[in-house]
Amino acid sequence: MPQNQSVDKVLQQPTENKPRLSVKQIMNMSVGFFGIQFGFALQNANVSRIFETLGAEIDKIGFLWIAAPMTGLLVQPVIGYLSDRTWHPRWGRRRPYFFIGALLSALALFLMPQSSVLWMAATLLWVLDASINISMEPFRAFVGDKLPTSQRTAGFAAQTFFIGLGAVIASLLPYFFTNYLNISNTAAPGVISDSVKYSFYIGAVVFLVSVLWTIFTTEEYPPENMETWEAEKAETKGFLNGFKEITSGIFNMPKTMLQLAIVQFFTWVAFFAMWIYTTSGIAMNTFGTTDKDSKIFQDAGDWVGVMFMVYNGVSAIAAFLLPMLAKKIGRKYTHMLCLLIGGAGLVSMLFIKTPNMLLVPMIGVGLAWASTLTMPYAILSGALPAKKMGFYMGVFNFFIVIPQILSAAILGFFVKNLFAGESIYALVIGGVSMMIGGLMNFMVIDKTDEKTAV
Repeated sequence: MPQNQSVDKVLQQPTENKPRLSVKQIMNMSVGFFGIQFGFALQNANVSRIFETLGAEIDKIGFLWIAAPMTGLLVQPVIGYLSDRTWHPRWGRRRPYFFIGALLSALALFLMPQSSVLWMAATLLWVLDASINISMEPFRAFVGDKLPTSQRTAGFAAQTFFIGLGAVIASLLPYFFTNYLNISNTAAPGVISDSVKYSFYIGAVVFLVSVLWTIFTTEEYPPENMETWEAEKAETKGFLNGFKEITSGIFNMPKTMLQLAIVQFFTWVAFFAMWIYTTSGIAMNTFGTTDKDSKIFQDAGDWVGVMFMVYNGVSAIAAFLLPMLAKKIGRKYTHMLCLLIGGAGLVSMLFIKTPNMLLVPMIGVGLAWASTLTMPYAILSGALPAKKMGFYMGVFNFFIVIPQILSAAILGFFVKNLFAGESIYALVIGGVSMMIGGLMNFMVIDKTDEKTAV
C-alpha cells in the first residue's frame, strides 16, 4: 500500500460486505443510548432549574449553559479521530470510549445535585457534558461500523427509540417523585430539592448499566488487515500529525455534510433555546410566577419535565414510523416536514395559558426531535468515507454546538433587553429558527437512494 494512503482505507470491513444484523442485534447495540439520553434528559430538564435555585439570574443562564456546546466542540472531533484509530482484541474500537464516558458521566450525575454553590454546578455541567460526549459520539459512528447501507436508517431509528424512551422516564422522574411518592420538590433557599437529587442518583446508575449492556452484548469488526492497519496508524501517530489530519478533514468536508450543516444550525438554535428557557418561560407565561423559591415555580419545573416526557415519548414512537414515511417521500422531505411542525409547536406556546394544553405542541416538537436524531445522520452516513465515520460524525457536531454557543451568547441579551425578561419569547425565536431549518432541506442532496436505504 502506498505510504501516503491514509489509515482510514483499511480500518473496517467494506460496507457492501457487512452482514445484515437481526432486530435483536440492532437493539443490543443501541441500548447504551437509553442511558446516555437518560443523563442528557436530566441535564436538559433540570440544570436551568438548579442554576436558578443556586441564585443565577435569568439573563445569565445562557452563559452558564455555554459549557455544554463548548465541550462538544472540543471533545467530539477528537474522540471520533481517536476511536477511528483504536483497536483492542477484546474491547474493540468504540467500546472503550463508551465505557470511559459512562463512568465519568455517572460520577458527574451523582455529584450535580449535591452542588451547594453556583460555580460548583456550572463546573459539573462541563464535566457531565464532556463525559456524555465521550460516550455519545462513538455511538453515532457505531451504526456506520456495524450496519450495511440498507440498514443504517433503521440503526439510527433504533438509537432514536432508546433516546426517546430514556428521556421519557428521566424527564418524568421529578414529577413522579413529588406527586406519587410525596418526595418534596421544594427546599430551603439555595438548596436543591430531594426530588431532583433522587432523579440524578437514579440517572447515574441507569447511564452506567445501559452502556455496559451494549459493551457486553455487541462485538466489533476488526481491521481487515491488522499488519497494514498498524503500519498506517503509525504513520499518523503524534499530536502534530493528528492535528493536521483533523484540520484537513474539517476543510474538506463532503458537500452533503455542508448542506446538512445549514439545516442543523437553525434546528439546534431552537432546541437549545427550548432547553434553557422553557422552565422560566412556562413559569412566567403559564403559571404566573418568577419567584424561583416558590412552590409554584417548582411545580412549573416539574411540569416542564412532563412536557419533555411527552416530546421524548413521541420521538420514541416516531423513530419507527419516520423510516416508513422516508421510504415514500424521501428522507430530506421527511425531515423538512417534521421541523416545520415542531417549529410551529414552539411558537404556539406563547399563546397557551393552560398547563395541560402545553402538551399538544410538544407532540410536534417530538416529531422534530425524532427526525433530527435520525434523518441527518442517515443521509450523512451515505456521503462519508466509510473509514472516517467516527471523525466526520464528530466534526458534524460542530454544526450542533456552534448554534448552541451563539444561542447561549445572545438569547439572554434578547430576553432581558428586548422582551423585558419574558423568556417565553426565546421559544418563539427558536420556533421560527426551526421552521427556517426545515425549509433549508430543499438544498440537501441525499446521495443514497432514499427509497431503498431505509
